[in-house]
Amino acid sequence: MIRADQHCSAGNLLTSLIRIPSVNPEGDPGTDKENTGEEKMARAVGSFLEDLGAKVRLEEVLPGRPNVVAAFPGGDKKPAILLGPHLDTVGVGAMSINPFGGESEGGRIYGRGACDTKGTMAAMLWALKEIGPKGIANLDIQVHFAGFMGEETGQPGSRQFARDYAGKYAFALVGEPTRCQIVHKHKGTLWLELIATGKTAHGSTPERGENAILKMAKMVTLIEERLSPQFSAECFHDTVLGRPTINIGRINGGTRTNIVPGACAISIDLRVTPALGPDKALKMLQDFVRENGDGNFAVKPGLSCQPLDTPSENAFVQRLLGLPCAPRLAGAPWFCDAAVLAGEGGIPAVAAGPGDIAQAHTEDEWIEEEELERGVVFYREFLEARTSKY
Repeated sequence: MIRADQHCSAGNLLTSLIRIPSVNPEGDPGTDKENTGEEKMARAVGSFLEDLGAKVRLEEVLPGRPNVVAAFPGGDKKPAILLGPHLDTVGVGAMSINPFGGESEGGRIYGRGACDTKGTMAAMLWALKEIGPKGIANLDIQVHFAGFMGEETGQPGSRQFARDYAGKYAFALVGEPTRCQIVHKHKGTLWLELIATGKTAHGSTPERGENAILKMAKMVTLIEERLSPQFSAECFHDTVLGRPTINIGRINGGTRTNIVPGACAISIDLRVTPALGPDKALKMLQDFVRENGDGNFAVKPGLSCQPLDTPSENAFVQRLLGLPCAPRLAGAPWFCDAAVLAGEGGIPAVAAGPGDIAQAHTEDEWIEEEELERGVVFYREFLEARTSKY
């Protein structure tokens, strides 16, 4: 357990969080799938929040993988806001440092999750500790906290939370490394697999088969030359986010050098704007494949996340913009739990927190200690601000 009275700084708290391995178990290389630690992380965070007077629940989403949900007392008539970092990290394969060491050196704290997003979580928790139970009760808002499991793959934690708590919050501040800028817009995502089917034959007589790799090669060229420009059309452009993008991230086909391949598959990552959501993007791709293929292509949709598009006029966004630390509005090409809370839960949301996204998922992940402290100030100023009109 991590007790609130056992730490003397946000950096010390972050080190303790890093030392609890909480790798997402769904397929990242170099990880121990038998010991993800998401539950241990949830319990540790829960104990810290209980010490501050919060009522804490572990809400299981998948076996052994709960969200931690906490509510502070403070008056039911006040608008409820949610602080929402995630508990899991990406894998540790090929890291050049001890991923779970949490060592401090040269003004940086190193380890998996130091930036994404145990740094934001530590800053949120430490801001709450500095305010204290009495101070939290006297804020002009109700403060709730949710640590989400599974954000790095599929977002089942925030999706279940959004279903269970739809419409129950006035605002959600999701912890992501944004240098404390306010990401009120980010691109949506659709991951899918495109499969070409051919006919196997002996490699010495390729004319007797249908080479699925060659089929796919032609389709890849067509996607790059014809479909990508359609996605980049002016009607889908966003003034903050720019244009949608298509990335072919993986290809797999064939079984042996001397066999004509009977199947070939590619994995596609579509990043979409509010004007081109995942559903419209999927239809465009399906129509394109049908029109340009030979009838032996199949499209299998996978992960989907709507774009985030929270209006800057939102009262709590304005509250953030008015803070003494002077954050700015920003957009992002990546996606996070904020879009799930907003799209599936009807909870206005933004993402903001200390750290730089450039350090997330890296071989030597770190966060600057000064940046971490700046995050504490950012969250504390937000919580302690007063808003006359919601």
